[in-house]
Amino acid sequence: MSSFGAEVIWTRSATEKFTDRRYSRGHVWRFDGGVEIPASSSPHVVPLPYSVEENVDPEEAYVAALSSCHMLFFLHFASDSGLVVDRYVDAATGEMAKIDGKTMITKVALKPSVTYLGNAPDADLEADLHHRAHEACFLANSVKTEITVTPVS
Repeated sequence: MSSFGAEVIWTRSATEKFTDRRYSRGHVWRFDGGVEIPASSSPHVVPLPYSVEENVDPEEAYVAALSSCHMLFFLHFASDSGLVVDRYVDAATGEMAKIDGKTMITKVALKPSVTYLGNAPDADLEADLHHRAHEACFLANSVKTEITVTPVS
């Protein structure tokens, strides 16, 4: 099978003591091909100014990765069905909760809105495409988070 990786880079500022926990959580994710994404802890987890609000946090990335995986399989199956998708937008959200003393993202809600060239498929076919995409998504198959898909018209 395949192997995937990312480089995560954080450097302490010379002005930060570190042991007092007053250090920036800002860091960089570097991926193959050289793409770098500014990342940080979530301000919901580590307060400002130690989190960098405009950076992507792991929780947001987790939700985005699940959404992206679902979308890529949906596009694949829609193409196989002869449909032409013009636009796919998902306002995905994740919910964090504590279960058995562990904090985790327990639910991710995908809310895709799909626009087609020509006639849109009937509701049954579109639901089937989303079902197949969810079943095929590598990431959805890798986590215990409850993932729901509610297409938006």
